Amino acid sequence: LQKELLKYKQEARNLQGIKISSPQDALQQRLIQQDASVLQLKQELLRANMDKEELHNQNVDLQRKVEERNRLLAEYKKELCQKDRHLQQHQTKLDEMLRQLSEASYQQVDLERELEHKEALLAHCMKREAEE
Repeated sequence: LQKELLKYKQEARNLQGIKISSPQDALQQRLIQQDASVLQLKQELLRANMDKEELHNQNVDLQRKVEERNRLLAEYKKELCQKDRHLQQHQTKLDEMLRQLSEASYQQVDLERELEHKEALLAHCMKREAEE
């Protein structure tokens, strides 16, 4: 049975493409496989680190852009507040001027009525003087 077991084991090894003649060869074969795996893992780690560094650089760049836009936004808000204050001041001045214009218009109307009244009185006086 042992001979048969060894025979089948050897057949299985041959079918898998692994020819092992001694335990030392088996260890060396395994070391080669492990070295290949370690090399592959190192390459993957290197790629992952490069990707991580690239993402970090992109993140730094995006943060810089966000900070610049926030700075610009703050400046625009400041300018807008100043313009709002100026607009409010001009609106107040305009309202005051409109009020003054309205008062002047009322005064003009009053003065025109008074002038018409005095002209009528003058005309009446002139007419009476002419009659006398």
